[in-house]
Amino acid sequence: MLVIYYCYGGTHSSPVAAALHTGLLPAERIPTRKELLQLPWFDRIQTDQRGQLFFVGKDQAGNAIYICGRGKERDGIAQAIKSGFSLSGGDSQELFFVDTMPAVNLVMRVGGYLSRRLGLVALGRPLAILGAQLAFPQLLRIVQAAKGELAQIQGDGEPR
Repeated sequence: MLVIYYCYGGTHSSPVAAALHTGLLPAERIPTRKELLQLPWFDRIQTDQRGQLFFVGKDQAGNAIYICGRGKERDGIAQAIKSGFSLSGGDSQELFFVDTMPAVNLVMRVGGYLSRRLGLVALGRPLAILGAQLAFPQLLRIVQAAKGELAQIQGDGEPR
């Protein structure tokens, strides 16, 4: 399966969730500022990169984990990715989308807007980090639910 975590910009909640899924971030505690900044895409994806898939790694079950920014297109990006995947010979049933927007909080939104949209990284990035830390428990629940659903789809019923 190709698992695609997506959010508005693809730069805060989805990279944290994908890192949790692949084990790049520990699940037992809130990540530090340094750990978040070491993630390759955290607070780095530009507006013109929305809709692109970025490979994060593989999970224990061998699923390929990606992130994507969707912008205002809640369903349009997923549909475009499915269409492109099908046109290239892939089976769109192999795509598993996970929306991380339910975990996005006001602090993360303001930080992301300042950092990514206005280019005020020195002001926005610390807020984005704090927002991600505050959202971490909810992101963990989203990832755990996704893993459980994937396990059921893949037939063994055991979360991986």
